[in-house]
Amino acid sequence: MASREEGVFVAESVIAASAEEVFAYHERDAALRRLTPPFERMEIVGRHGGIRDGARVELRVKLGPIARRWVAEHRGYVPGRQFVDVQREGPFARWEHAHRFEPVEADRCRVVDEIHYALPLGGLGRALGSGAVRRRLEKVFAYRHAVLAHDMRLHRLAERPLRVAMTGASGFLGRNLRALLESGGHEGVPLVRGQGRRGSEWDPEEGRIDRAALEGFDVVYHLAGEPIAQRWTPAAKERIRRSRWEGTHLLATTLAVLARPPAVLVSISGVNYYGVSDAFVDETSRAGTGFLAEVCVGWEEASSHAMAAGIRVVNPRMGVVLSPEDGALAKMLPAFSLGLGGRIGSGRQGFSWVSIDDAIGALYFCALRPELSGPVNVTAPDPISSARFVETLGEVLGRPVAMPLPAVAVRTALGEMGEETLLGGVRAVPRRPEEAGYPFAQARIEDALRHLLGRPAAQSSTSVSSRSASFST
Repeated sequence: MASREEGVFVAESVIAASAEEVFAYHERDAALRRLTPPFERMEIVGRHGGIRDGARVELRVKLGPIARRWVAEHRGYVPGRQFVDVQREGPFARWEHAHRFEPVEADRCRVVDEIHYALPLGGLGRALGSGAVRRRLEKVFAYRHAVLAHDMRLHRLAERPLRVAMTGASGFLGRNLRALLESGGHEGVPLVRGQGRRGSEWDPEEGRIDRAALEGFDVVYHLAGEPIAQRWTPAAKERIRRSRWEGTHLLATTLAVLARPPAVLVSISGVNYYGVSDAFVDETSRAGTGFLAEVCVGWEEASSHAMAAGIRVVNPRMGVVLSPEDGALAKMLPAFSLGLGGRIGSGRQGFSWVSIDDAIGALYFCALRPELSGPVNVTAPDPISSARFVETLGEVLGRPVAMPLPAVAVRTALGEMGEETLLGGVRAVPRRPEEAGYPFAQARIEDALRHLLGRPAAQSSTSVSSRSASFST
């Protein structure tokens, strides 16, 4: 029974995987990165000893402008069934979180998170913060259980652990993809760029690559490239071209002559391949015109050297990847959160988006499904207009969107880059992932934004059951 000073929160859901599989996922260090919501102002400082008794995890949590250290110690370890983390230092007067994994059937289990906590400052803390804490826990665990369910659906498609090499592993997309892979027991090995760096394996600018370091991988992901979001001076455009064309050519031709080449090369491209278009396009549509279309065509052609050598090559054409951590959404949030957002240009331009969960999930899926090769649109099956995206973001944030950004301002500030990326658009449909059975985590823009920003609808249809007990005797 809870004490007078104590609150109790419980969240549970049924996951389509065995208790042992889900427990193994939680034992891997990458699981904590996967399950930490991007809307939480929390940084993982270190994890020591896994989840067994005596192991510790250290976090840095921001409470307003103040960063607070949070250290939790694990105990109550029961293989395949349970572990518990107890706060040793942190923002709560008491925190004890039991993670339980209860078999339902051979390939289904119930995941239960039960938290007993007490707020600082006694009765004053309860009066001021108990409601806020419960609401925050509901958001966090709805997010965690949704990510866990999707990750397990994907991991169950893998027949064995894979050894994976990755360029661009330190970038936003690479960091998230590597966490997903490693949470499933795969080995992710970054290909480090730069001459003289310890462990460097390639330098595309100098045309150097360590061929021996690429032997024996199952999958190679090629995610590296010069950032697009910059003013397109002639020098910048040349850097963008060369980073994609020459880097991809170097990697693909090297993989083609290995003694033990990978089975799959997943080399990303972009939906900009289709140029600016008001029509719906899929993977059978022709290339468009414009600078980015030109870049994407050459980018994909450069990977064909690996295909000629018998390596399955997939070219995921990425839409706008949404996350509050980085990219377009992260850049828009400060203004929109203050009610200073609005449509860009006419607002009629297509907006081919994909949530970060589905961006990395689809990249993982491309490696696992042998029927996928060539172009694959990595976008949500709900291509929308820019105006609809802006309106939905304002609705989710509860802010007006009455501050439009005129086309002339975009052209003046950003030039050709703004013309193609913000005022232009395309509505790309993910026909090939859908035909192959990819399980989208967030197929609708409102669902994606609410998930990523921790803003559940008033009448949420979540499959996660949660209950919060009031502070009681």
